[in-house]
Amino acid sequence: MRTSVAVLFGSVLFLTACSGGTNTAAPAPTPTSAPVTPVAETAVAEPAASGDQPKGITYDAKRIPVGAKLAVASKVADGQTTVELTVSGLLPNTKYGSHVHTKPCGAKPADSGPHYQNEKDPVSPSVDEKYANASNEIWLDFITDDKGAGKGTATVKWQFRKGEANAVIVHAAHTSTEHGKAGTAGDRLACLTAQF
Repeated sequence: MRTSVAVLFGSVLFLTACSGGTNTAAPAPTPTSAPVTPVAETAVAEPAASGDQPKGITYDAKRIPVGAKLAVASKVADGQTTVELTVSGLLPNTKYGSHVHTKPCGAKPADSGPHYQNEKDPVSPSVDEKYANASNEIWLDFITDDKGAGKGTATVKWQFRKGEANAVIVHAAHTSTEHGKAGTAGDRLACLTAQF
């Protein structure tokens, strides 16, 4: 019996037996990539009256109830960064915006600072679409399902500068791309301290 071997595009191997055998294909190899690594996860609480703040804070318990869960993970591979936000216990069938911010969560919504930007806008708050866009920031907008769970994912072609990305904020609306309002997403409803 004579067997011939051929390689197709370097990934699938075909074996053919000339005397009535069958064709068998070996599975294509799976590309290797960095795993998604958990960064932070917690149930949200009300802000503390003083002192250290909870890791996860709700600033609007009607729209993000106490006990709702926020989790963020990330990976870096081939010069790109992927961030995944997973939520549960929020309002069902609701649109939310979400971004990575520069400072940890604080007692007040503004304490987490502006959006993290790969190329920083010299004007703050940034609403210039040159800087406030999904390629220069991490936008994690999502819509919850009928049980209040959802997921937002973003991949960008850069990596965080060490120590400059420290929280994920959940906003009241999807992120605007409108001229003069780029990057805005309404009130800050909740915060998760997450040091990338």
